[in-house]
Amino acid sequence: MAHSYVQVTTTTDSRAEAAELARSAVAERLAACAQLVGPIASTYWWEGEIESAEEWMVLFKTSADRFDELASLITEGHSYDTPEIIATPVVAGSMDYLAWITEQTEPGARDDAVDDAAED
Repeated sequence: MAHSYVQVTTTTDSRAEAAELARSAVAERLAACAQLVGPIASTYWWEGEIESAEEWMVLFKTSADRFDELASLITEGHSYDTPEIIATPVVAGSMDYLAWITEQTEPGARDDAVDDAAED
């Protein structure tokens, strides 16, 4: 069966929170890569008012079958009441890059650096 991939987006109100979400997702192998973008200017409706804020965006690269776990991690670690969690399907990409995403997001994937250190 062919693998499918998504890019998951969220935003936070601080670089520190964005970095922590990114690191947690990669460490847990829920994303192969997470990129921080920002600061960005956001305008949105919240509680009946138009709001504007400076935010940081996190883009997670992952396999579609890891989305639910990644969404849970984002929700649990996020400071917003209703965090943005949007998955956009990847319709095409470099075969080598997509294979790398698959390899890095497999549950139980080997971390060579950690395993090598444990053997010393």
